[in-house]
Amino acid sequence: MTRRRDGRRRSILGAGLGVVALLAATAAPLAAKSVIKVATLAPQGSIWDTALREMGAAWKSSSGGGVELRVYPGGVAGDEADVVRKMRIGQFQGAALTVTGLAEIDPAFRVFHIPMLFDSWAELDRVLESLRPDLERRLSERGYVLLFWGHGGWVHLFSRQPIRTIADLKSQKLFVWAGDDDQVQQWRRAGFQPVPIAATDVSMAFQTRMIDVVPTPPVAALSFQWYRQTPYMLSLGLAPLVGGVVVARSAWEEVPAAERAALMQAARAAETKLRDEVPKLDRGAIDEMKQRGLKVTELGADQTTAFERAAEDFARSAREGNVPPDVLEATRQAIDSFRAAREESP
Repeated sequence: MTRRRDGRRRSILGAGLGVVALLAATAAPLAAKSVIKVATLAPQGSIWDTALREMGAAWKSSSGGGVELRVYPGGVAGDEADVVRKMRIGQFQGAALTVTGLAEIDPAFRVFHIPMLFDSWAELDRVLESLRPDLERRLSERGYVLLFWGHGGWVHLFSRQPIRTIADLKSQKLFVWAGDDDQVQQWRRAGFQPVPIAATDVSMAFQTRMIDVVPTPPVAALSFQWYRQTPYMLSLGLAPLVGGVVVARSAWEEVPAAERAALMQAARAAETKLRDEVPKLDRGAIDEMKQRGLKVTELGADQTTAFERAAEDFARSAREGNVPPDVLEATRQAIDSFRAAREESP
């Protein structure tokens, strides 16, 4: 009887060990899976959210399920400064950031904050192409990989009261992104009334009358419904809203080297999609908001010149230390080269 029980125990023990071995074998592929969590302020369902999710689907397909991209849209992870901090501690592995968030990583990206530095999308594309190696190097030195540029649209001033002059703008409280005190002080030195708050708090700031003006692309004003509290838009565009998707280099290097080329190809496809589609969405957003009561303020030649002069003063201030001098000079050279080639073409 004892021998029979001992044999039964050994049989049960052997079966148990076999189950453990089977579970270990099946768990091994799961442990090798790379999960990259990416946060963004872009609303769910927006073109930027869609571009990220399409890229994620391509990643999953090309890696045979080995790389999973999880997107956290709509600012659920906080403002961009919060997201950068969370990437540094490993809570997120990536983010879709505007230049404000990218400047939290490296001040070189502040060059894209300078108003009226660019005059067309084509010009911006030329500058991004020219600066890309240096900007990628700067990000890499700080532990990040640039996946793709993500245009956000062309920034216009949306306000409670119409803006027809620089004085009109200076008389109203202007939203600026919290976290970049250098930029806040630059606006103040120029005679404006900047109010630094998180982008996630803009709607509340309008309701409590903390701010009167928000510089934003039309498609964002429509997506976030900010135009309902700012029924006037200045027709003069200030700057393109440049953004980019970055991922922590440590997370990127966990992906097998043989798979990274396909992942980067999918990222560049997302870049092309945004470059082609966002300008069209901007135009469509203006038309839609005008149908809902938005009034577009046009400027005469004299006032346009006044805004251009103020923008040049802003750029001069940036040269005093807000933007790395070599980055600003390289940007100027790329712009001059593009404009010279454009004038020479038939």
